[in-house]
Amino acid sequence: MKNNNIVLIGMPGCGKSTLGVILAKMLCMDFVDVDLLIQRRIGTSLQAYIDRFGTDAFLAAEAETLEALEATHTVIATGGSAPLTAKGAARLTELGEVVFLDLPLPEIERRITNLHSRGIAMRPGETLADVYHHRLPYYRAIADRTVTVNGNDIAAAAAQLAEILKK
Repeated sequence: MKNNNIVLIGMPGCGKSTLGVILAKMLCMDFVDVDLLIQRRIGTSLQAYIDRFGTDAFLAAEAETLEALEATHTVIATGGSAPLTAKGAARLTELGEVVFLDLPLPEIERRITNLHSRGIAMRPGETLADVYHHRLPYYRAIADRTVTVNGNDIAAAAAQLAEILKK
């Protein structure tokens, strides 16, 4: 693993943050949630920033936050939009082994009940399905590994991923 880091990417609701904490504990690693770093950097919630400045400004803030991130032996949970800019995608691959947590769209739609307050980088008029289909190629392009995380047992998915990564 590059820098001994594991970088989790995927759609909102796929479990990056929740699974990331469990995975970090299983592997005796540190944990960082990039969305929290962005909020600290911008001084407000993700949704408030997107509402005020727009999606492009948010993506730029996200890329800047990733650029400033220094981590070793850390599980890094990214925002779902992290790979959408060339700068962000390049930084993710520099930071560590990129793991795409693949969750089918119907399950994402079931899990996301706060679509308009969650801080998802969406353009006006876009649906969650639009976002999913737009982002999927970006996730696949930079992933070193893809793990399907369908179902509700996040601890089992973390244990499965830990076993894969130990090999």
